[in-house]
Amino acid sequence: MSTEAEDLVRTLAPQVLAVLARRSGDFGAAEDATQEALLAAVQHWPAEGIPENPRGWLLQTASRRLIDSFRSDQARRRREDTVAAEPSGAEVPDEDDTLTLLFLCAHPSLTSASAIALTLRAVGGLTTAEIASAFLVPETTMAQRISRAKAKIKKSGLPFRMPAADERQARLRSVLHVLYLVFNEGYTSSGGRRLHRTELSAEAIRLARLLHAALPDDGEAAGLLALMLLTDARRPARTGPDGDLIPLADQDRSRWDRSLIREGVALITAALTRDGIGEYRLQAAIAATHDIALRAEDTDWPRVLTLYTRIEALTGNPVVTLNRAIATAMVHGPEAGLAMLAGLDDRLPDHHRLAAARAHLLELAGEREEAIRHYTAAAARTGNTAEQRYLTLRAARLRTSHSTGRSPIGTE
Repeated sequence: MSTEAEDLVRTLAPQVLAVLARRSGDFGAAEDATQEALLAAVQHWPAEGIPENPRGWLLQTASRRLIDSFRSDQARRRREDTVAAEPSGAEVPDEDDTLTLLFLCAHPSLTSASAIALTLRAVGGLTTAEIASAFLVPETTMAQRISRAKAKIKKSGLPFRMPAADERQARLRSVLHVLYLVFNEGYTSSGGRRLHRTELSAEAIRLARLLHAALPDDGEAAGLLALMLLTDARRPARTGPDGDLIPLADQDRSRWDRSLIREGVALITAALTRDGIGEYRLQAAIAATHDIALRAEDTDWPRVLTLYTRIEALTGNPVVTLNRAIATAMVHGPEAGLAMLAGLDDRLPDHHRLAAARAHLLELAGEREEAIRHYTAAAARTGNTAEQRYLTLRAARLRTSHSTGRSPIGTE
């Protein structure tokens, strides 16, 4: 299938699913029928060409699959009449319920792993095999994860509609969190040989754009999109020819994507003028501070430290504290940063980023042997081969040379 057809299918998939879910009231059956329609498109469109009304084609095919499934299940016969009585796919109003679908898939009753998988399949239009490959788990494992998520939604009796005004903000936080996790996994994979899984980060950005377009006045939706753009802008310079990790301070900034930086800076500048403040806007402001520095030494570290302090007060997240410790070290010296890291051992036990950050600050403080020990421990704890190579090489270089004074992984 051509790239154009794949993009079209991916865009239409959540719209078709949303229509079927609304009609039938059975999200699980609607999702299965939509997946079968997408499979039929993959089989037929390359040979027959994209139909004149691809949305109607997919909707009609999915509706037939849904009716067939209901006919095969006596307990669902009453729903068959409801679905069959609806107008044909080509006659359905051009209404896009993708946002409603996004809220349903990221429901807070689901675990993060289940919500991510379900969002990527139902809203992102990825197949179970593609999602399993992206997260380095067997396809059967991912299929079970998605099935459990659908069963939980069905059991909960959640209606297919936008959440009421009094619960929308809390539900939106779950949606933003799921998209943030998808992006992070794409930007720094938790396992495997590649540092990036661009299919995931690209899909997270696409969905964040969709969310921002639907909620243009929401500062945090804008902040999340800005954060993704400003972070992804650095991706071209983040790996070398062999896929080796290049830390922020060592990156060739001429390779950063300036168009993404301009878009991200414009987004976050506008979002920061709105009432209230949230973690995604503050994180985007940090990303923008890094991106507008022409050289690593031009970075406004006092501003970065101030922003991390504000995020920590909002979230209490230990990873934020870790990043604040690094910013503290850049402003007040490595000993101040190391003192802050000492309080994280119980909150981030055996986390490779804590060991990497400690190793870096020890290196800056001239504690060479201790730095080597913590770089080695960090390398042993990460599941990503690119990060492992970088940390191992860092320890090896310290054994044979002096400190380079560069930044660790954790400051991005």
